[in-house]
Amino acid sequence: MVKSILESSKGNINRTNAAISCLETLSNSDHRINSTVDGLTQGKIKDARVWMSAALSYQYDCWSGLKYANDTQLVNETMAFLDSLTHHTSNALSMMAAYDNYGDDMESWTPPKTERDGFYEKGSGGTALVSSGGVPGGVEAGRDEPTRRFVILIKEGVYEETVRVPLSKRNVVFLGDGMGKTVITGPDAHQAVAFRSDSDLSVIENCEFLGNQDTLYAHSLRQFYKKCRIQGNVDFIFGNSAAVFQECDILVVPRQLNPGKGETNAITAHGRTDPAQSTGLIFQNCVLNGTDKYMKYYLSNPKVHKNYLGRPWKEYSRTVYVNCVMGPLISPDGWMPWSGDFALKTLFYGEFQNSGPGSNVSARVPWSTQVSAQHVYTYSVENFIQGDLWIPTSS
Repeated sequence: MVKSILESSKGNINRTNAAISCLETLSNSDHRINSTVDGLTQGKIKDARVWMSAALSYQYDCWSGLKYANDTQLVNETMAFLDSLTHHTSNALSMMAAYDNYGDDMESWTPPKTERDGFYEKGSGGTALVSSGGVPGGVEAGRDEPTRRFVILIKEGVYEETVRVPLSKRNVVFLGDGMGKTVITGPDAHQAVAFRSDSDLSVIENCEFLGNQDTLYAHSLRQFYKKCRIQGNVDFIFGNSAAVFQECDILVVPRQLNPGKGETNAITAHGRTDPAQSTGLIFQNCVLNGTDKYMKYYLSNPKVHKNYLGRPWKEYSRTVYVNCVMGPLISPDGWMPWSGDFALKTLFYGEFQNSGPGSNVSARVPWSTQVSAQHVYTYSVENFIQGDLWIPTSS
């Protein structure tokens, strides 16, 4: 159906682009569903849930893209098919979540619940050298489906290019010369994604992501960020992955236009669309502040500069801050709505033992949660992304 849309859309750029994007995202969804089937036969229930969560995200991406090109009967029919597809995927994901939590005791199986319902789940080779030739060439040099890591050494320099790692490339490692030395850059300013990850079991350490709106797109699957610096202003960490950020510097930067006039920023915008998806953004031992340039504007007139921990991009948005240091720029109410009361009864926004002038929770919005010591393990690296099984082997 999507191929038919593409073939009938010559001269219509919006519909053509939507169809091309759909073909890619549905291919990714099919890949993750096949991985899920293999994982279930091997008893890898948590892996299977992660992969099926990603499959649902890809299906939703396709539907969302077609929504803006919905001007033919064929597009309408395709969107109806995608509605049915996401419904079946959601049902399968719900059953996997129930099995993960209750095993074969099917009498205990219930529709998926979240923390807002008071429910917390049980805890449980080669090398390429890149210099002036460009990073994409290093990616291309790696074999598809390798059994060993393929390391791409990126020498000091500025690489003005967009780097894409296709789904077929596995176990790829990018190793640069350090923050500020190895630089991969795109558009100069305004809304532009600096980095997007769809990679399962991805480890990003000692990297710097500089942008404005939508800097880091943690799209799907399991991701671990360690000692990174992430800068932006509007929704600059977003997506529907299961991602843990540990010991990272999260910094707000000034807007490009009239930076002293004032603004409203949200650090995160998580996009969980289904309560059974095992996704969320977790921040551990991070520092939340502004760049030196931003703090000059902020301190000159704090009342016009509003900064929030996050806002709900989708209905079941989930974001948690644990043992983080929050600077004075964080607004007392902490979290901001997306539009009206959208998602305020279904999201989960949590905080646990944070410190700093922005961590005072006495004026927090009533739809956020102070996580108890009893439940904070839910958001650990070991439990949330099963990091104890794969992160130690990544170094």
